[in-house]
Amino acid sequence: QLQLVESGGGLVQAGGSLRLSCTASGRTITTYTMGWFRQAPGKEREFVARITRNPIRTYYGDSPKGRFTISRDSAKNSVYLQMNSLKPEDTAIYYCAATGPYNSGSNSPRDYENWGHGTQVTVSS
Repeated sequence: QLQLVESGGGLVQAGGSLRLSCTASGRTITTYTMGWFRQAPGKEREFVARITRNPIRTYYGDSPKGRFTISRDSAKNSVYLQMNSLKPEDTAIYYCAATGPYNSGSNSPRDYENWGHGTQVTVSS
């Protein structure tokens, strides 16, 4: 059973940066596409970024594009989300997710089988 645990959320001023981490246990995530999603109060879960298995490709939602960077470290069985130039509208709970093995994934939450519990990111103006 694959388990995902997010960390690194917090309160930051607009224009600041945060780095989220997602550490996996139970299985190696080498063959999984990993994604980050977020959900603000009263809104649907939104795609932020995903990173495929080798050969690595990265994809971003429209809002985070150019400001966020997703990466993975196989040795640490972890995925990261570097968030720069944060805006108040980035405030949400951020979730780490994994597809099934060898699934290239998509921008839809329905394509992901495993989810973490989320970490809160709050950006003040």
